[in-house]
Amino acid sequence: MTRVSEHLNQALHDLMESDPAVHLLGEDVSDPYGGAFKITRGLSDRFGSRVRSTPLSEGSIVGVGAGLALAGDKAVVEIMFSDFVTLAFDQIANFAAKSTAMYGRAVPVPLIVRCPTGGNRGYGPTHSQSLQKHFIGVPGLSLFEMTPFHDAGELFARMFALGRPCLFFEDKVLYTRHMHRLDDLFRFELTGDTARIVVDGAAEPDCTLVTHGGLVHRTLDAMRTLLVEDEVVCELLVPAQLYPVPRLPGLEDARHVCVIDDGGEGGSWSAEVARVLYPRLWGGLRGPITLVNSADAVIPAAPHLERDVLVQAGRIRAAVREAVS
Repeated sequence: MTRVSEHLNQALHDLMESDPAVHLLGEDVSDPYGGAFKITRGLSDRFGSRVRSTPLSEGSIVGVGAGLALAGDKAVVEIMFSDFVTLAFDQIANFAAKSTAMYGRAVPVPLIVRCPTGGNRGYGPTHSQSLQKHFIGVPGLSLFEMTPFHDAGELFARMFALGRPCLFFEDKVLYTRHMHRLDDLFRFELTGDTARIVVDGAAEPDCTLVTHGGLVHRTLDAMRTLLVEDEVVCELLVPAQLYPVPRLPGLEDARHVCVIDDGGEGGSWSAEVARVLYPRLWGGLRGPITLVNSADAVIPAAPHLERDVLVQAGRIRAAVREAVS
């Protein structure tokens, strides 16, 4: 069964093979290194100068990618660790995103900024963050995240088709997981943008969980324990597009909703999901939408301390138990 990292690598090969206008830029993306997480392995050997390893300057890398996009080509830019996408914030928010609308006519900017993200690998405070929330609400910018249920090639095509710059978050632990693998308790289906995972054969869920791709397996662990130990049935919704928040399916009869986000508390993606859902669900919910986030703290390098800061299955279980009690 294909791992997520292998799936992404193949999707990039297919993308560059099918579209000669696509360029790929980033630190150490060329062979033999093939990127810090080997997602770009084999691309420079196959596609030559369309794949360029760059100096360590995230602002410059994204600026060149945006320039290629404005000039009529397409660019995929890799930020080695998503923590450093903050060094390119000006190029993303003030140049690439605004370029879609400030020249008197609509201008396509087909740019994808890939961001390996998240913790639970002991990489410490500056290599473990989930910074999705800092880009929510930027006009002209869309946010996506890789999941184990969505085809990466289809997501790349979709992002380019938008004609606007997109950030594409890829959880570093998710790289090691397999695509489409679930145990016998669950089944999933794709409904539009969203993967919907349900307990096979169960009745209506007691709680609907919403999360992003990097938290899928921790959330599934929580769902399994809630079912076996508490007889609480949950369903899980995993959108590939984080912002603008898509219309999430299967919520018409939702009793409780819990949104789980690996970013820190305050101004979070989970809060944005809740903001979008409240007008739609207000009349039927039995209680407030529950938000589960990582702690408002710098992420430690020590594994036992890192686990205390980042969202784990135990924190999800406790939040759901409280919500449905």
